[in-house]
Amino acid sequence: MSSLPVFDARFVRALPADPSTENRSRQVTGAAYSFVEPTAVKAPRLLAHSPSVAALLGLDDAVVRSDDFARVFGGNGLWPGMKPYAACYGGHQFGSWAGQLGDGRAIVLGELLTREHGRQELQLKGAGPTPYSRRGDGRAVLRSSLREFVCSEAMHALGVPTTRALSLVATGEDVVRDLLYDGNPRPEPGAIVCRVAPTFLRFGNFELLAAREDHTLLRQLVDDTVSTHFPELGAPGPDATAAFFAEVCRRTAVLMAHWMRVGFVHGVMNTDNMSVLGLTIDYGPYGWLDDFDPDWTPNTTDAQSRRYRYRNQPAVALWNLERLAVALAPLLPTEQPLVDGLQTFERTFELEYTRALAGKLGLTQLEDQDDRTLAQDVLRLLASVETDMTNFFRALSAALRTEDAAPLEQAFYEPAAVPADHRAALTAWLERWRTRARREGTVDELTARLHAANPKYVLRNYLAQEAIDAAEQGELSLLHELFEVLQRPYVEQPGKERFARPRPDWAKDKPGCSALSCSS
Repeated sequence: MSSLPVFDARFVRALPADPSTENRSRQVTGAAYSFVEPTAVKAPRLLAHSPSVAALLGLDDAVVRSDDFARVFGGNGLWPGMKPYAACYGGHQFGSWAGQLGDGRAIVLGELLTREHGRQELQLKGAGPTPYSRRGDGRAVLRSSLREFVCSEAMHALGVPTTRALSLVATGEDVVRDLLYDGNPRPEPGAIVCRVAPTFLRFGNFELLAAREDHTLLRQLVDDTVSTHFPELGAPGPDATAAFFAEVCRRTAVLMAHWMRVGFVHGVMNTDNMSVLGLTIDYGPYGWLDDFDPDWTPNTTDAQSRRYRYRNQPAVALWNLERLAVALAPLLPTEQPLVDGLQTFERTFELEYTRALAGKLGLTQLEDQDDRTLAQDVLRLLASVETDMTNFFRALSAALRTEDAAPLEQAFYEPAAVPADHRAALTAWLERWRTRARREGTVDELTARLHAANPKYVLRNYLAQEAIDAAEQGELSLLHELFEVLQRPYVEQPGKERFARPRPDWAKDKPGCSALSCSS
């Protein structure tokens, strides 16, 4: 077998550890993490991996396909230099302070210093209990692990900032879960996903220390974060802390614009699920808009309040940043830099979202109020009749070549039920849009621009569920085919049209397709 990579443990050298190694649910104070090793499983087996992440980490194919790889990334062993730990953090969940949370089923194995992509942490999710597991067993089921593995890489291919996923490993053991929280738990196959990111630090890492008034460790964590992940901000201190917050605000705004651009709904935007690097993190009950419903949330826990619905994501991000600002306030002489940072979020989001909308319409920019009205009008049209968001924008390129709305019929969920006045309004909008778009180039140029901005393939929940159902029966071909298709979401792929079909009727109310719980 090829030589193994050598792991580092910079984070654990730089910050204080939990002095206790007792692996039971408990409060951990004065520490950034707790040392804990993955709990061995019965029969680890590699189900899938991401070749691009393996290449990023310098892992060749012989290593990935070895039994030793499945052993380590199934939690049954360690490679040289790995010093596993679970991070200590808190957070606001659904708007309320939840106190200590921490990595209840995630264990960082260590860090790799890559040649081209800097330092990368590798983390196993579902690898067993930690001191932060509370009442949980630290495990994860195949369905949630498969969804996170595929979605992480699908989002990267879409150009959305995200944590990555290296591998999906079956454990050979069942995990008991209550899928709908309705008192009907059942055993499900277990799995572990290996997540990859420069850091998994969240807003909640800083919030917990501030809530406990541990300002010494808070300063140490901020300074270490700046030095390691934001060195361009200068030497650690109040100025760098202010610049750090502004940069987190900027990156979060960019992330929100990307989510809105592709119709992604995270579903659990708690502050412990917000990355300081502006990455999509913690894929739980997420989903893409099928029909364009701005009030849709994929999370059954959020079904009543709809706090995390599609249209509310930018506002929630700002609220979460305000919580981070409160946590950082003790480290700054005045609050003005925090106010400025929040304004940076608002300005950046407006700029990036406006740019994204222009791109979806094939325009280089929204030049004036007429352009902004054109964009707002199409969103209202999409919301007024059940219309598939992804297929509608993708079909605009075909609509350039006609003088009617026929190419957009495929985006309606019930074409026969579309009212005549809606069709008339859509036809009128298309006439305005064609006139505006054709000012910017030829039909071929516009088509290329539209295809580059509007994916044909996204990870629709029903597609993920079909792959899960097959994988639970031991059939992995659909998982692998779906994964490959999603690596080229903007490219026409002959023979793969079924992966671009709108949500079928059978999936509209099926658990795992219409909405998901946090159960995993």
